[in-house]
Amino acid sequence: MHLVVDIGNTNLRWATWAPGQAATGSADEDAEGRPGTLGEIQGIRHHGALPMDLLAAWEALPVPERVLVGNVGGTGLGVRLAQASRSLWGVEPCFAATQAEGFGVHVAYPEPERLGVDRWLSLIAAHRRGLGPALIIDAGTAITYDILLADGRHLGGLILPGVRLLREALQAGTQIPPWADPPNPYPATQAWAADTARAITGASVHAPAALAERLRQRLRERCGTEPNLILTGGDAERIAPLLDLPVRLLPALVLEGLTLLA
Repeated sequence: MHLVVDIGNTNLRWATWAPGQAATGSADEDAEGRPGTLGEIQGIRHHGALPMDLLAAWEALPVPERVLVGNVGGTGLGVRLAQASRSLWGVEPCFAATQAEGFGVHVAYPEPERLGVDRWLSLIAAHRRGLGPALIIDAGTAITYDILLADGRHLGGLILPGVRLLREALQAGTQIPPWADPPNPYPATQAWAADTARAITGASVHAPAALAERLRQRLRERCGTEPNLILTGGDAERIAPLLDLPVRLLPALVLEGLTLLA
């Protein structure tokens, strides 16, 4: 059993991965084509530390053969995770690093290390699934957009503040009085609002959805075929209903990328 861990800016998610236990040809094959099973995804807000609930959950796990980590949450959190892994299991974790070329993907950045490792892991997982050409959207604390062609070429992408950050930036930079989110969910079919709270909450999800549609159109023009639209990240299910396009929700994409490193 391997433990795969995705440390984001706000949340930490993990799952076990057991090679050789899925049907051959499944999406959970490892890097050598061997099947494997990704366990239930669990997550917790980390607030820059390892919560006690997380350590308690990990104490109940069998000793993993490897601990594979994608970390964009900061060096300090990575150090604390490594200490916990050594203390609990005597296992030194492996931290993923973005590669200019690897697993069939060629990164567009001239300085590949500047591409967040979570974005790279999503790219290699999507390519492994054969989903290119694709627009991959990771809707987390920040919302990232990455373009992947069928041959594994990464064309680049864009980054937008996430849903929560969009709202907080508006609050910090204006004199709009503090508001509470509406008691009812924002209706996906409603294009505008008749009160400030719904106007703000609605725009914070419509804006990233509109950018997704624009980028997908540009990609369709670029490659001459209908690209896949892939959504992952904590706010993926909030944005998906606002898209008038077929969407693939793949919540474990970063963790899938980590299994390839095993």
